[in-house]
Amino acid sequence: MEINTVGVIGLGYIGLPTAAILASQEIKVIGVDVKESTVEAINRGDVPFVEPDLATYVAAAVRRGNLRATDTPEPADAFIVAVPTPFQGDYEPDLSYVEAAARAVAPVLRGGELLILESTSPPGATRKMADWVLEARPDLSLDGSQGRPTIHVAHCPERVLPGRVMIELVTNDRIVGGLTPEAGQRAKDLYAVFCRGEILLTDAVTAEMAKLVENAFRDVNIAFANELSLIADKLDIDVWELIRLANHHPRVNILEPGPGVGGHCIAVDPWFIVDADPEQARLIRTARYVNDSKPQWVVDQVVAATEGIESPTIAALGLAFKADIDDLRESPARRIVTDLADRLPQADVLVVEPHIDALPGDLAQRHNVGMVEYADATAAADVVVVLVDHQQFKASAAGGAAVDGTVIDTRGVSR
Repeated sequence: MEINTVGVIGLGYIGLPTAAILASQEIKVIGVDVKESTVEAINRGDVPFVEPDLATYVAAAVRRGNLRATDTPEPADAFIVAVPTPFQGDYEPDLSYVEAAARAVAPVLRGGELLILESTSPPGATRKMADWVLEARPDLSLDGSQGRPTIHVAHCPERVLPGRVMIELVTNDRIVGGLTPEAGQRAKDLYAVFCRGEILLTDAVTAEMAKLVENAFRDVNIAFANELSLIADKLDIDVWELIRLANHHPRVNILEPGPGVGGHCIAVDPWFIVDADPEQARLIRTARYVNDSKPQWVVDQVVAATEGIESPTIAALGLAFKADIDDLRESPARRIVTDLADRLPQADVLVVEPHIDALPGDLAQRHNVGMVEYADATAAADVVVVLVDHQQFKASAAGGAAVDGTVIDTRGVSR
């Protein structure tokens, strides 16, 4: 079946860029999202979050009639599911959004469609999605058995970096795993419409695991740097200088420590591997514990720095999970600010985050948290804690901007 129309289920940080890129190739894209404000914004040609170049793509696609948004799936030649896959309870994968998407798409299928799960998922999730569709539509099949029309189901995990999504969607290699070889090939052909990187074919479970392994590898290496920062502090060693010197070894490349690990991938995906094989995933689990414990260590450092000050003012620089974006998902900075506000109710916590217009609801409701400009926060602060290495903060530090209070720099910005 030739693919002329694609339905993209979930118009978030991955779904909307994918929809816009496909639409730029003159494919008709029907974006689906349960959030009414997102649907309305896209149909106006606007974007509901910050991502470089995305607004230009969306506005052009809507203007040309290649992209529109709705809250209900409509018939299409292919569907890409890009919905959240968080964890729940004791770090167990939550596939409820995938199930909801599968059951929403099922009624509009006619047979012959390609259905791709792009959400980062635990091993076996693509097969579960197919099973949910077939449960709702027993008149369909994955292989044409008993003369029933076929649907083609595959997994193609996203591999992009926030802040570079529109570039890396095109340039990065992709991994495609089909439940059948034909499904994999059809998915590869669809991504080849816009992807200039190599598209690598495998089975669905291997494709699912590949994305998890990529992020678990990064998590383990970040955990080494974060653990090193704790040891260096105990020994009164400058961890940034230590890492700089060690990295002069030709086969050593230690990453930089930080206040923890956030985002929709690295802070979540390793738990899917742990859940799949708890007995063997010992190192991966330990890395998660190391990185998840770092925010509390930062809070302890700030609290110690305020001892003896009756009503301290704390400037918290950054709230996003990484530099120069507005994404707060799983952000260690956000967790640190929340914990500081609760642990020091007598303190004023002044948040500086140049990439959002207002504090998220949980912080906005706290009486001792406010959002201010950089100069106002640093001028008033008894303690300045650098949580995100935004360019604005690095530029201010490089320019010698005066900070009167104690500085706790979790990102090495002041070096």
